[in-house]
Amino acid sequence: MKKNNFTESQILKALKENQQGMSVSAISRDLGIDKSTFYYWKKKHSGMEQHQLSCLKELEEENRKLNQMYADVSLDVTMLKDILSKKF
Repeated sequence: MKKNNFTESQILKALKENQQGMSVSAISRDLGIDKSTFYYWKKKHSGMEQHQLSCLKELEEENRKLNQMYADVSLDVTMLKDILSKKF
């Protein structure tokens, strides 16, 4: 997955400019993004403040780590079951 080149504050600034009346096409032209990217940001981040967005990013990172830990443990359990099921 491609990494986002924009910070949370830049995204929130663009959304606030849109709320103040600036058109989506002008904002996307200034930032060099596609209109669909702006609408994705709007769908995901609308109504959030800076600290809420940083909390969301932290929770997403923690969730990713927990999912990775679960996958590792699940793989270990599967390997141990396979080893124990073999007759010696």
